[in-house]
Amino acid sequence: MSILDIKIIGNSILQKTLNPVTSFDENLKSIVDNMKESMVYNEGIGLAANQVGFDLRLFLIYEKLIDDSKDFLVMINPVIQASDGRSTFEEGCLSVPNVWADVVRPERIEVDYFDVNGKERKIQADGLLARVIQHENDHLNGVLFIERLPKLKQKMLYPKLRKQFHLP
Repeated sequence: MSILDIKIIGNSILQKTLNPVTSFDENLKSIVDNMKESMVYNEGIGLAANQVGFDLRLFLIYEKLIDDSKDFLVMINPVIQASDGRSTFEEGCLSVPNVWADVVRPERIEVDYFDVNGKERKIQADGLLARVIQHENDHLNGVLFIERLPKLKQKMLYPKLRKQFHLP
């Protein structure tokens, strides 16, 4: 297994809507294994494929940080089918290091997805798990959490981001 480099804000792959996974093979399992190792190494709770350079609709969540009895949740080609409620919680991102902000998201969601073997799955999630799923799913659509902030907060944050990450 390999530790993959995390792509940082400003990298074009983070702004791209990713392509669906079409082949559930050993190569996909290898990518997932490398993503797991990379996420744990970087002390993340979730990691989307584009954050390590892959144009695939895939993310994983280190559920052990949410529920000690579980390990990793791998979600491939996820589709959020329903959402309910609202909650605010501070978020950060491996691709936007050292930046934290309160983000409003639905409290409960229902998601259809495939596992690493290509089996169709469905999950109902709430609380932190629902939040992390939504955060990672945003990555698959080229959206960073800072884009979920009110426009005024984005405008106030941008000078810090431009200086820290050498953005235009």
